[in-house]
Amino acid sequence: MFSSLACADLEALAAIAVSKRYPRGATVFSEGHPPEGFHVILSGRVRIFKISIEGKEQTLHVFGPKQPVGEAAVFAGAPYPAHAEALDDCTALFFPRDAFIALLESRPTIALGLLATLAKRLMQFAALVEQLSLKEIPNRLAAYLLHLHRHAPPGAAIDLGMSKKQLATLTGATPETLSRTFTRFEQDGAIQPSGRRHLIILDPEYLARLI
Repeated sequence: MFSSLACADLEALAAIAVSKRYPRGATVFSEGHPPEGFHVILSGRVRIFKISIEGKEQTLHVFGPKQPVGEAAVFAGAPYPAHAEALDDCTALFFPRDAFIALLESRPTIALGLLATLAKRLMQFAALVEQLSLKEIPNRLAAYLLHLHRHAPPGAAIDLGMSKKQLATLTGATPETLSRTFTRFEQDGAIQPSGRRHLIILDPEYLARLI
């Protein structure tokens, strides 16, 4: 998020940052609450999700190290649009909204640098949401796996980023349907399990053809 900023701007940001820790399962923020600030994750993962009137959870995204969480609400001055919880024991830098907005007003170069980074992130997220919402379950899963593959080191096993139950809510599938789809991908030689939550993409072209 801050990769394009100058050293002086980074030092100004560091001066207002607060270190925070969240144990696994802890609430980072809740939907509808006023935006007190946003976090940049240092370690662990944070799940963003919504809860329907019936109490069903829908996972929207999982963020990991170096990624910001809750910044949209801070920029908009609107309540948090979803819930966030720690999937692991997490450490994060917290940027209080009032101090952050005051810093942007005094140092416009920070705002310009963030705009470029956030615009790129928004386009990537919008493309992923389209792939996960407008297609059938195998296509949605293929899109998610390919997204992880493209951001992983070559040849490395990818981390699904969440349990398969949570991945089912992200792709709009039942756990049974998701399991059958994984089995199909494995039988077709596209993937290979590599532990409880990891797998190796053997044939990315296979996944790409499904998108």
